[in-house]
Amino acid sequence: MSNGSEGATPGFLVWRLSMKWRVAVDRAVAPLGLTHAQYSLVASLHGMQRSGERPSQRRLADHTGLEPLYVSKLARALETAGLLERTRDPRDPRAVQLALTEQGQEVTRRAIEVVHGLLQQLLDPLGGLDSARTREFTRDLTILLDTQLDPFSENETEQS
Repeated sequence: MSNGSEGATPGFLVWRLSMKWRVAVDRAVAPLGLTHAQYSLVASLHGMQRSGERPSQRRLADHTGLEPLYVSKLARALETAGLLERTRDPRDPRAVQLALTEQGQEVTRRAIEVVHGLLQQLLDPLGGLDSARTREFTRDLTILLDTQLDPFSENETEQS
């Protein structure tokens, strides 16, 4: 285990891993003019566009787990950089649809390759991207992400 991890809670380890990943992605995509948050947005948008979807900012916020206001701010910055376009949804004039520009698609493809290499490095200790251990880890992460959290509910152990 790494220094300071012995006896750490799972919550602390999840936080540390997420910070390690964010910093690594930030550094890796910086030469492409992106931040980790911008990468999360364009990579998600890239995948959604490939499946034929032109999502609204709200839909992209739901998909990425980012706050809608933050997605709006990121989208405006990416639009200014020429990487995406924002248009009014013809079905809902209050909604804004997002799409990558040609330049945005190219930058995103390059960024995805770089981040995929980082992911391979991260998962090497589990046997790599295609290992049974990584598939189990992915299932566990999915279970945790699907768990609803209510910060105002009382913990059962506190009630006892």
